[in-house]
Amino acid sequence: MSKKKPLSQGQRRRMRANQEKRLQRKDSGSNASELQDSSLGPEQLGTVISRFGQHADIETESGQLARCNIRRNIQSLVTGDKVVARLAKDIETGIAGVVEAVHPRHSSLSRPDMYDGIKIIAANIDQILIVSSVVPSFTTQIIDRYLVAAEDTGISPIIILNKIDLLTDEERPEVEAALERYRDIGYPVYQVSSKSGLGVEGIKDLLNENVSVFVGQSGVGKSSLINAMMPDAELQIGDVSENSGLGQHTTTTAKLLHFASGGDLVDSPGVREFALWHLPAERVGWCFIEFRDYLGTCKFRDCKHKNDPGCAITAAFNDGKIAEDRYNNYHKIIASLDEQRHARHFRSGSDE
Repeated sequence: MSKKKPLSQGQRRRMRANQEKRLQRKDSGSNASELQDSSLGPEQLGTVISRFGQHADIETESGQLARCNIRRNIQSLVTGDKVVARLAKDIETGIAGVVEAVHPRHSSLSRPDMYDGIKIIAANIDQILIVSSVVPSFTTQIIDRYLVAAEDTGISPIIILNKIDLLTDEERPEVEAALERYRDIGYPVYQVSSKSGLGVEGIKDLLNENVSVFVGQSGVGKSSLINAMMPDAELQIGDVSENSGLGQHTTTTAKLLHFASGGDLVDSPGVREFALWHLPAERVGWCFIEFRDYLGTCKFRDCKHKNDPGCAITAAFNDGKIAEDRYNNYHKIIASLDEQRHARHFRSGSDE
């Protein structure tokens, strides 16, 4: 018997869309009788704390938490969105309101999905805190990948080196020199130890009045750093479930948490790490901010910025205007893009 041909990307996408439509019809049918317009109070402003399916957990300006249905005409709703909601006049448990409209976003955080393309996972982010550490090893290549992702979103990046209590005297000069190179091109850099508390207060000041996202590889101490500033993070995650009377549907959805000292945190596995395969090489070059003065001035339009004659980027590198590790990391990222796209094509298939 012949093997079944794997479903293509388009076929899988259509199957998921049909499944979602059936679920939406089921949800709307079961909740329509619960919340008629006559049972709803006046419109008020709120913020999406988390979103799953056809429901969203909304926090009003007065601090009230409520699980709400989402009007069908709302095409996109994610954690951090500012919304107009109407809550039920008599709230006990269950669905307690309706999201009527969404305000325009001043920023959005997306991640590429192997099957669904680009997905928005959070909105109205003010800054991305890129966490690195000296253990297991300090590397500028990882920092540069996150900087490219941050620059692509237009959200301000801040570099944080964690676990500096483990930095040896032999390692210190090289690490300090690398961090100084980032300062020289305009990036804020902070050094902290979530274990000893060194530098943590300075990070708290950064977070005040801002909506922030922490990103970084596993093992750099993101969770420890967040816990040092937000000891009750786990309690906050459970607040909405307790107030609404409904359990969280998933632990992978993005959530908006509040720092006691001021400011908010968007926490989700989906925003902690980035992939770059969706970016064209030209965009990656633009995301290296010190390249921008030279982009478009190379002799050839399709210049690869390596061994091409008349390359303005290579000339700037040779003149010491672009750091060696940044120049090399750019080419490593470009080399990895084709590999990642090939892996995506192999995994997803295509009928286009």
